[in-house]
Amino acid sequence: MTFTPALPLTGYAGWVFLKRTATTQQTVLNAQPEARRDETYFRENIGKIDTAAELVADRRLLKVALGAFGLEHDIDSKAFIQKVLEGGTLQAGSLANKLADKQYQKLSASFGFGDFKTPRNKLSDFPDKILAAYKVRSFEVAVGTQNEDLRLAMNAEREMATLAAKSTTSNDARWYSVLGSPPLRRVLEKALGLPRAFSSLDIDRQLEAMKDKARSQFGTDQIADFGDPATMEKLLRRFLIRSEAEAYRSQFGASAALTLMSNAVTFARSR
Repeated sequence: MTFTPALPLTGYAGWVFLKRTATTQQTVLNAQPEARRDETYFRENIGKIDTAAELVADRRLLKVALGAFGLEHDIDSKAFIQKVLEGGTLQAGSLANKLADKQYQKLSASFGFGDFKTPRNKLSDFPDKILAAYKVRSFEVAVGTQNEDLRLAMNAEREMATLAAKSTTSNDARWYSVLGSPPLRRVLEKALGLPRAFSSLDIDRQLEAMKDKARSQFGTDQIADFGDPATMEKLLRRFLIRSEAEAYRSQFGASAALTLMSNAVTFARSR
């Protein structure tokens, strides 16, 4: 795909620019010939698939299916993905339920190959839902080829909003979902200033440490509160400023990193 996002700035300033132009840039990406061919092929053929084996055998369909869940890196892991899909999610011991990364669980549940006699891809609105997610993720991937931190921020904004809206799920369960998502973990760990050794702690200690840090820095440890755009923006601002400062520190030294952080904070307050 030839689309290259316009990202003239990095760090938090880059985030502000991206937010202002994302809708226009997403439209440009969706209009690319390859993107339009992918959409047409998926719409015309996904309803013809009866089994997980058939899906993984069709690389063009699998590309969209995996991309919709941020699992595009598994495009060549056909046997693994087939097992994830065939196991479903209704049985506690299924592979999708055992995996730490819950995107596999979402993938399996969305298709329903292992859960229902008639899979969900036969439903009339299925192509619309998967393609909508695929387009969003494809833009994030394109952004990530230039700036991985901005891709992580986009993912975190979307995923945290989804978790915040899960009112029937306990707060701790939602925090465990954060810990089980590598991209979300990276954002939260960086934003909260947690050390590299954090991930080696027992999972329950990780949960408590992350909640403690959230309370001290955001005034809340409730995932539901991150549904508030202002709170979410504060989280992403901290992540991007700290991430960029860390990169500067490794390249130019501590004083340059401090100057960068000071300038970034001043920019953020001026908005």
